[in-house]
Amino acid sequence: MRIQFTCNGKPMQLDVQPDARVLDVLREELGLTGTKEGCGRGECGACTILLDGKPVNACLLLAGKIAGREIVTIEGITREDGTLHPIQEAFLDKGAVQCGFCTPGMVLSAKALLDENADPAISDIEEALSGNLCRCTGYSKIVEGVLEASKRMAAGDRDGEEVSS
Repeated sequence: MRIQFTCNGKPMQLDVQPDARVLDVLREELGLTGTKEGCGRGECGACTILLDGKPVNACLLLAGKIAGREIVTIEGITREDGTLHPIQEAFLDKGAVQCGFCTPGMVLSAKALLDENADPAISDIEEALSGNLCRCTGYSKIVEGVLEASKRMAAGDRDGEEVSS
């Protein structure tokens, strides 16, 4: 089946199998390997992408469901000049990146939260990240990273516009 969608700000048109998962299309067809497969059952959040601004598990989403919609992957939040998004910078500065496997999903879940709630409470952050598991148990530092990103973005470093890398 042929689908048209927007990925990281770019219009796309692909022929995909009806049972193809978005995760596989991103990694194998588009070469966007920042989206990871952890469990393949929607339990770990490593495959989180933004679909029309909302975090979803790409391992559970069939490619046909993205037709006519907009998706953003971790590669799509990089600034035009190639520098990191404020959330990514804050994660690095706060030590919220350990092995890094969960990081793309965590960053995108945090972005969805901060796009809707610029000044979240810790409980808001914990809820927004509840679908993402960290094998290294770096949750405290991840929450600190989101709080720091919130402060930076409130100070004018919003950079909320997705662009492709």
